Amino acid sequence: MSRLRLTVRARLTLLYTGLFAVCGAIVVAVSYTLVAGLGTSGQGQGDGRQPSAGDLVRFAAQCRSEELSAHPAPGVLAKCAAYFQQQGAQGQRDLTLSHLLQYSLITLAVVIALAAILGWIFSGRALRPVHQITTAARAASEHNLSARVAPTGPRDELRELAETFDEMLGRLQAAFEGQQRFIANASHELRTPLAVMGATVDVVLGNPGSTPGDMRGMAADIRAAVNHAEHLIGALLILARNERGLTVREEVDLATAAEDVLDTAGLGDRRVHATLEPAVISGDPVLAERLIANLIDNAVRYNIAAGDIWISTRTTASSSQLTVANTGPVISPADAGRIFQPFQRLSDRTSHDGFGLGLAIVASIAAIHGGTVTARPRNDGGLSVTVTIPSAEAPAQGTGIQATERPGVPPPGRIGATG
Repeated sequence: MSRLRLTVRARLTLLYTGLFAVCGAIVVAVSYTLVAGLGTSGQGQGDGRQPSAGDLVRFAAQCRSEELSAHPAPGVLAKCAAYFQQQGAQGQRDLTLSHLLQYSLITLAVVIALAAILGWIFSGRALRPVHQITTAARAASEHNLSARVAPTGPRDELRELAETFDEMLGRLQAAFEGQQRFIANASHELRTPLAVMGATVDVVLGNPGSTPGDMRGMAADIRAAVNHAEHLIGALLILARNERGLTVREEVDLATAAEDVLDTAGLGDRRVHATLEPAVISGDPVLAERLIANLIDNAVRYNIAAGDIWISTRTTASSSQLTVANTGPVISPADAGRIFQPFQRLSDRTSHDGFGLGLAIVASIAAIHGGTVTARPRNDGGLSVTVTIPSAEAPAQGTGIQATERPGVPPPGRIGATG
């Protein structure tokens, strides 16, 4: 046997009606009690006792006897008149109380029915935003998140809920669209190494006179394509893992991490100018080093011959900053604003190696650490990227400023630091 399930509108209507019925019953009871009390307030006066039924019968018989007597006593007749007058008033009082109770109950029943009708109507109007949210939620899907509630009416809790739901749909739509673009770009990028491997194999297999040297060349080309695909997949996995947020939190000094990265970076003929001051954050040390390594790799890769790289770390009032700048071709502000998107390469950068994911990973790592990253074109060419991350609660103390301008030589370690 199925259990009856009431809607929220029905439950609210029953609640309103029940509360009104209880309050109305209390009003009727209080009114009836007050009216009944006023009618009996004058009774029981005199000798302070109520006459018994036998006394009343004897008094009535005495009254009839006095009325029939040839010489009735005036005092007795006066008492008899007063008694019968009181009995008439008591009857009228009982009739009035009966009518009051009857009409009050009828009126209460009619008003309760009216309250139920009005409660049903107004509860429906109050729950209209909820129905709109339900309709929008049913219309939303992975392929269509454009439905919105667009609430109107007074700015109450339900309208705030509807607006919050619209904002959530907007965020989901942006996330799904970004995910679809990312998947499409990743698929396009992964086709490149596969196409290279397929073309290499087809050329060698299609040549009947292929020599062992051709085979080794094919193997080398395939190995390079496999490495390219592995690096791309590794970068994609980093972005995917960052979506889950931080799993490790330790105090990390960006200055020390920058030194470690510079010790192993392939700088070529680039001149490095390092100004490293303590900048302690709370986060994942591996991701922090990956962030710095990507920024330095970007500065080396998209630089000019014998160009310059500037790297600095510092601590402000409540945040730690890392800035990496490099010389290079002139970049417009519009282009600088989109380089943090996956697979976005500037027009003059397509001739270089890379997947277009380095700065996207930097932005992702900064975001999961609660920070931001900005890019600003340099006036004389190149790019300056600044990462700002909230500082740890107890930053490490110490100072150190260093600079090196020797081509290809990373800066020496800070005083007191171990490498």
